[in-house]
Amino acid sequence: MRIVGAENLSLEQIEQDVREGGRFVIFYYAVSAFVITFKFPTDIYYLRPGQSATSKSLSYTLITLVAGWWGFPFGPIYSIMALVNNLSGGKNVTAEVLRTLRPPLKVPPVAGRPGGMAELAAITRTMPPQ
Repeated sequence: MRIVGAENLSLEQIEQDVREGGRFVIFYYAVSAFVITFKFPTDIYYLRPGQSATSKSLSYTLITLVAGWWGFPFGPIYSIMALVNNLSGGKNVTAEVLRTLRPPLKVPPVAGRPGGMAELAAITRTMPPQ
């Protein structure tokens, strides 16, 4: 999935915007063909603080209203699920996106974990006596 709306923004700018109310959301749309119904997620949309999700979700909501209902039995079910999601502002995936954008922290080895005691012993041998 790609992120729409966060182009040319640094991680620091995104984190500041998120603290002020920005968020990452996914919308859904349903498409039916006789007895087959599909529910698809959209790309991830970045909504800046104060930006409405309505304009971003409108086309997916319209697709669902026109083409989502016709499959039985899941057409109405998936359509209602998609409409509720879209009209409530989308599925908030901000925490997941921020976890993937931040580099993982290097955690020092701890005694008791595999390899931890050997590394701890090597560190203590190089420390000056107190």
